[in-house]
Amino acid sequence: MKQYELTVMFHPDLEMNLTPAVEKVNKIIESAEGKIVKETNEGKKRLAYSIKGNEYACYYYYELELPAQAPQKISSALNITDESLRYLLCAVDPRKAKYEALKKSTESEEENDENSEEN
Repeated sequence: MKQYELTVMFHPDLEMNLTPAVEKVNKIIESAEGKIVKETNEGKKRLAYSIKGNEYACYYYYELELPAQAPQKISSALNITDESLRYLLCAVDPRKAKYEALKKSTESEEENDENSEEN
């Protein structure tokens, strides 16, 4: 399975009760046989330009593992979802994944070195 990033911009009126909209997107991902690795609520942000008359949107970020046919299924479903203003689904560059893994391992090594120096 390939790694993907998905950012969904939800309607700003859903800010107080974003849970049903997020669950709907989660079901779309799971029905496409995808696996959610990480999900983050980025909060309400001002848009650079208005979308469907809205100046703000609630951003939600996902890191996913998807089979080959899943991105098309997810895109088709999100296109007709009323809660989402826009979305961006893109494949993660394998070099980025390697870099993040390397960065994480060096950080853990530095923490171990600091702990051993304190003892």
